[in-house]
Amino acid sequence: MTSNATDQGVKEKISLQLTSEIIRHRLKEDGVRFHANDNISDYIFPGEFDTLQKEVEMRVKELLKSLLIDIDNDHNSQDTAKRVARMYLNEVFKGRYHKQPNVTDFPNARNLDEIYTLGPISVRSACSHHLVPIIGDCWIGIKPGDKVIGISKFARVADWVFSRPHIQEEAVMILADEIESLCEPKGLAILVKAKHFCMCWRGVKEPNTTMINSIVRGDFRHDPSLKQEFFELVKQQPNGLACN
Repeated sequence: MTSNATDQGVKEKISLQLTSEIIRHRLKEDGVRFHANDNISDYIFPGEFDTLQKEVEMRVKELLKSLLIDIDNDHNSQDTAKRVARMYLNEVFKGRYHKQPNVTDFPNARNLDEIYTLGPISVRSACSHHLVPIIGDCWIGIKPGDKVIGISKFARVADWVFSRPHIQEEAVMILADEIESLCEPKGLAILVKAKHFCMCWRGVKEPNTTMINSIVRGDFRHDPSLKQEFFELVKQQPNGLACN
């Protein structure tokens, strides 16, 4: 390898290593939290995403080497680092690095005030503790306010919120916050039922255990009959992908 090529390789490596540091410094300067389940897309500037992905790829290569996997000669593992980096940043953790899906709201022209539920919506996340999957179903109940959004948008926003490392209790709260900001409902209820692979794949290895949690706000919280109606409607809807 020529001296110029070596220098270029070193410069590229240094540049790649600095990408996350630059973004981290930007976040800290503004006093912005960047926990595992936070969205930081506003702090990733144009041109940085691809470089960040290359840095993650480099770090994953080092992890594989530390696990004593021969990434140079094992044909199954030669491109693993690239796949993992792309998967984390563009798929399973995309809710951290990509902006919220566009959601258009419409006026509640007919003054609808009856509740409706959607579900099951399939949600996929990862446990913040072990970075293994959380896969489950989500039900959303709405008592409309002055504006409404299309029902497909609930699924898109749920996918965006859950596509981050989470604990389930916090994921439901973040989803509730996002929905309230989008359509300002008079009442909101969310229920999530999910399997945690940190429990069924490792640890106690209980494959049939699920976790269920819910949150109710507005009229659902203050009117017990509405809350009961939501849970009765959920019972009438079948379980989906993960929880049969």
